[in-house]
Amino acid sequence: MIKVASYNMRKGIGTDRRRSPERILEVLREIDADVVALQEADRRLGERASVIPPHLLDEHSDWKAVGIAKRAHSMGWHGNALLIRKSAEVAGCDAIHLPALEPRGAVRADIRLGSTALRVVGMHLDLSGLWRRKQAAAIIGHCQACAEPMPTVMMGDLNEWTAAAGCLRDFARDHDFAATGPSFHARRPVGRLDRIMVSRDLRVVNCGVHASAAARKASDHLPIWAVLDHP
Repeated sequence: MIKVASYNMRKGIGTDRRRSPERILEVLREIDADVVALQEADRRLGERASVIPPHLLDEHSDWKAVGIAKRAHSMGWHGNALLIRKSAEVAGCDAIHLPALEPRGAVRADIRLGSTALRVVGMHLDLSGLWRRKQAAAIIGHCQACAEPMPTVMMGDLNEWTAAAGCLRDFARDHDFAATGPSFHARRPVGRLDRIMVSRDLRVVNCGVHASAAARKASDHLPIWAVLDHP
């Protein structure tokens, strides 16, 4: 069994308008997932440094960041980052360039946790439905072009409000969706903007939205999670 999670951490700015990377780590420790896809993990301006300082991750967590960053002080690519257990191995990783009017990207890593090999994709898609579909096609095409097929989990903030439409329909051709529930807005969740999707050689054993007191304050999105099995 592997537990995965996705979290739009809003650059660490909570619903109280206070930036607190320590609070983000508190929420992640509550979830205790083996793999985490983060969105808005880097600051938007300047050197686009990681919101969570590396020493906090090293000293106060069981995770390490997958080395996808293209900037010296960033954690990921266009704010997308992947955290994995410190005991996990990375067989390969890449930044996925997405078609967009404003900078957008996705990240991919092939990892090994114990005896389990898994391909993980993290993403934060556009506000425009047309561009979301183009971005979904780019992500699907990237994975299909990988030399070795692997059980795959895709997760992130898809920005899709309409059920079973647009990019959701595109991803659903070859992936199943974890029934995690609404995750936005954290104070009163009504939108299923955050999604976890798995290839059909994986099974979703359990899933949900993490709605602790800390999570309701740490970001405007609640994190989502799923426990996966490879039958």
